[in-house]
Amino acid sequence: LRCWWKNIYLKAQTQSEPYCHTPDFTMKYFSTSTLALLLSITTKSTLAWMTVSHPIHHGTMKEQSKTRLFSSKAKVTIAKYEGLGNDFILVDARDSSEPTLTPEQSANLCDRNFSVGGDGVIFALAPPEGDETYDFSMRIYNSDGSEPEMCGNGIRCLAAFLSDLGEDAKSYRINTLAGPIIPVMNDDGGVTVDMGEPILEGAKVPTTLAANHPDGISVVEQTLECNSKTWLVSAISMGNPHAIIFVNDLLTDIDFESDGPALESSPAFPAKINVEFVQVLSPTHLKMKVWERGAGPTLACGTGTCALVVAAIRAGKIPRPTGEGLEAAVRVTLPGGDLLIEWRESNNKIYMTGPADLSFQGTAVLK
Repeated sequence: LRCWWKNIYLKAQTQSEPYCHTPDFTMKYFSTSTLALLLSITTKSTLAWMTVSHPIHHGTMKEQSKTRLFSSKAKVTIAKYEGLGNDFILVDARDSSEPTLTPEQSANLCDRNFSVGGDGVIFALAPPEGDETYDFSMRIYNSDGSEPEMCGNGIRCLAAFLSDLGEDAKSYRINTLAGPIIPVMNDDGGVTVDMGEPILEGAKVPTTLAANHPDGISVVEQTLECNSKTWLVSAISMGNPHAIIFVNDLLTDIDFESDGPALESSPAFPAKINVEFVQVLSPTHLKMKVWERGAGPTLACGTGTCALVVAAIRAGKIPRPTGEGLEAAVRVTLPGGDLLIEWRESNNKIYMTGPADLSFQGTAVLK
């Protein structure tokens, strides 16, 4: 209520005919002293931010109000995108090779109570200088200020952002800390991303869990004691590390809020890890919940979805689909919706298809 009256007061200062309007009624010709009285009735603390003793004046009051409200704060232009509810703040920094905000500033922007809110801040950057291999670069800070190598849902959002900025291309060659990634814009508005090949060698994930696969290097359903429980963990990297755990029932077999962070920070994963709990629904349909490294519970994780499909096939949970394209894809249901994942035999690459949508754009105050 206090914020509503404050808005009325500021509206009055910026109108040639001072008024405030709500769906229920219209009040005209308030003086600022009258508004101050209403505000003080709402809360005794109101006068801490407003001192008035004269009626509203026209002309310069509008500019004075704007100056008082906005000039003293550092700001950044942003756009908010989401991929299956995994939401990101996008910053256009195509004239820079490095992120234009600090990790701390990015973490503050991600605060859902005191700022914009998001699972991370993504920067659209210039490609490496002198390297014609790439069109753009991508960097991302998580909501805790840490920096992951890449983000699958995030790169779909980046592709949509670039398209909305006028970068009219069917696909983009993106430089990431995980290597080159190529998102392709589909006619239906979705985005298909060439995620590259999975990294199966346990030491490169990285994990200290012993290799137990016949290839001598992979970790497939290896035993791990954590949080007073015994887990069977498969470790795979998509440029960032993932621990995949298959359960019979996502609702009853895990204590998500306790097991997730315990596994994320287990000593078995020197760089910490993203944790995916997976339930097999059919040979072509999986369901998962994710605890993301540096972000906690999110509604979707693109790289994790790719990793768990590979893990399911290698652990014998589902058969590897034959053919190419969406007809050879496995459907993965996440809390925010579905992604389609194809692990193509012909080139060993993984292709992820899903949505990326603009929520809003504007200016945010840096804190």
